[in-house]
Amino acid sequence: MNQSTIEHFASLAALVPNEIITHSLIKDTVLPSGKKIALLTLDNGFDHTKPTTLGPNTLLELHAVLTEQKQRAANGEIQGLALTGKPHFLVAGADLNGVKSLASAENGAAMATLGHACYDMLADLGVPSFAFINGVALGGGLEIALACTYRTVSTGANGIGLPEAFIGLVPGWGGVYRLPRLIGPEAAMTVMIENPLNNNRSINGVTAAKLGIADTIFEPADFLEQSLLWADRILGGAEVPRPNAAEPVGNPEVAARWSAAANKARAFVEAKISNAAPAPAKVLEVFEAGASITQKESAVLEIAALTELMQTNAFHNTVYAFLDLVQKRSKRPAGAPDKKLARPVTKVGVVGAGLMAGQLALLFAKNIKVPVVITDIDAARVENGLAHIHSEVDKQLAKGRISSDAANRTKALVTGSVSKEAFADADFVIEAVFEELAVKKQVFAEVEAVVSTECILATNTSSLSVTEMGRDLAHPERLVGFHFFNPVAQMPLLEIARAEKSDDVTLATAFALGKALRKTSVLVKDEAAFVVNRILLRLMGEIANAFDEGTDASVADGALRPMGLPMSPFTLLAMVGIPVANHVSESLHGAFGERFHVSKNQQVLIEHGIKSLWAPTPDGGQKIPASTLELLEFGNNPSTGQELLVRTQDALAQEIGLMLAEGVVAGPEDIDLCMIMGAGWPMHLGGITPYLDQVGASERVNGKKFHQH
Repeated sequence: MNQSTIEHFASLAALVPNEIITHSLIKDTVLPSGKKIALLTLDNGFDHTKPTTLGPNTLLELHAVLTEQKQRAANGEIQGLALTGKPHFLVAGADLNGVKSLASAENGAAMATLGHACYDMLADLGVPSFAFINGVALGGGLEIALACTYRTVSTGANGIGLPEAFIGLVPGWGGVYRLPRLIGPEAAMTVMIENPLNNNRSINGVTAAKLGIADTIFEPADFLEQSLLWADRILGGAEVPRPNAAEPVGNPEVAARWSAAANKARAFVEAKISNAAPAPAKVLEVFEAGASITQKESAVLEIAALTELMQTNAFHNTVYAFLDLVQKRSKRPAGAPDKKLARPVTKVGVVGAGLMAGQLALLFAKNIKVPVVITDIDAARVENGLAHIHSEVDKQLAKGRISSDAANRTKALVTGSVSKEAFADADFVIEAVFEELAVKKQVFAEVEAVVSTECILATNTSSLSVTEMGRDLAHPERLVGFHFFNPVAQMPLLEIARAEKSDDVTLATAFALGKALRKTSVLVKDEAAFVVNRILLRLMGEIANAFDEGTDASVADGALRPMGLPMSPFTLLAMVGIPVANHVSESLHGAFGERFHVSKNQQVLIEHGIKSLWAPTPDGGQKIPASTLELLEFGNNPSTGQELLVRTQDALAQEIGLMLAEGVVAGPEDIDLCMIMGAGWPMHLGGITPYLDQVGASERVNGKKFHQH
């Protein structure tokens, strides 16, 4: 970069004065062969709780250091350069807090260009460059490694990937061009498209080595030492095989693979998010163009793509959802009492031995590693419950997710009993029995009779009143709603419901337990169905109502496709279970009236044992069987897809407005966090309330936006 360019980038850096700079620390190392290598360590000076990131100030420092090392290489002072990070991190990617403050397209383009200026220097240093991937390497953190000549990786490294399609960007610092050439187009599409859109999945060091992202792999204990010795061998002339490498330019067979991989990924994007977000399509566009151009030409496309995407609602929504909600608000739950009030939990009781109870017992045993006892009305049910828990542990062991010792310890922690006397020394007892108020009240009466006065009582109810459950308890202040989502192991949300008399000790213990269980806990008021189910059932009710009114099934089920939701309403209905959905709808109808539609047609499906409206067709499609249609009754007031989309948007805006007025949660941010973590609401929509603001529903219904900034 010339002086005027440096000054231009310096003005960019000035826009991010609070950037936590990741410094480029240089230390020369003499290898056994006598060759000298410059070891560049990226370190922000914090412990492992503060990831290293790349902002404009960081990149300017990195460029200055690399400029100096390039001159040293030209002078023969060093024979190579190795890049690594502080413990547990290479780099966690671009500094999104800084990037979101670069509001103009000009500044966005400058940030993209600055990254390329640094990475191009690594790729053309005059001597071989090595990346020692010792930990997290995401986005720009993986791209900086890809710009190097060679790479090693630690077996202990986790969090490796290119998540830009998830964040709302493209791998715009060379990754979209370099990765497929290194590991092949098919694997690159998995890393750049499928993994990001599958809940932002990343890979570990072992997988990175298998794919060919890294040339070799070493254990964490002596990773740096072994990587330096390996680099010495490479500098001495040792060859590095790369069987997965693929170059499409001038190679029709590889070019055909490129095209096929892109087509497969495009179909995946359509199925996953209905092309509702722009970033995945832009990744594919740049990826396909890269098959016939140079890296420098691809860089121009990448910069243009980044500049365009950084101005989109989808990117800003994702930054809000990911940084402000998932990374920040979830760590400091609004309204949670002082954590110092929490009581220790050394034994857990679970009332019930069915599937949900088994999931809960396994979660407690695995994550907090305390004794867990399950109970049910007879020995056969208890034994079946224990057998199911053991089989789930065995599945995890077979998949290599836990060790043999961990599997044995987990099994040993879970026991069963037909008597609630087994809860006598428990600190926390949760019920997971039939969703019927009278049944749950009886359970808590029986439990309270045997536990200590300090034992916390919790209900996993999805729609019933926690306050009513505790109405007849001697100590209703120790009862709390503790609502998990199915499947319990995978779904991160935990709705912690404060009943009328729940005290701060109870709530503090619940939040501490939620954190130990690695869940995102949100405090909710004890109102019917809390947050997620109330919103989802309002959404599903609008679709069911339109269907009952005579709207074509495909139109009704496809009306919400522009939202890019994880699944269509009818698919969600089948997954939840029509009887469960109908039961919750009835509870909500009883609590809130006509806003919540109870479908007569769904009741007919239940009576006839029909579990899904759709049935597959021979051509791979789906339709409602004629035998099912004959059972149902319809009105003659059909809606178009657009009418139903707007109608549903307005219904959601109304319901959320009412929930906020009722104080169900502290603010719209908690609604958004619940929907993202509990319902898979797309990040590119920023949660549900920014979406309703952006489509105008908030103002149409409530006269104002949920977010005024």
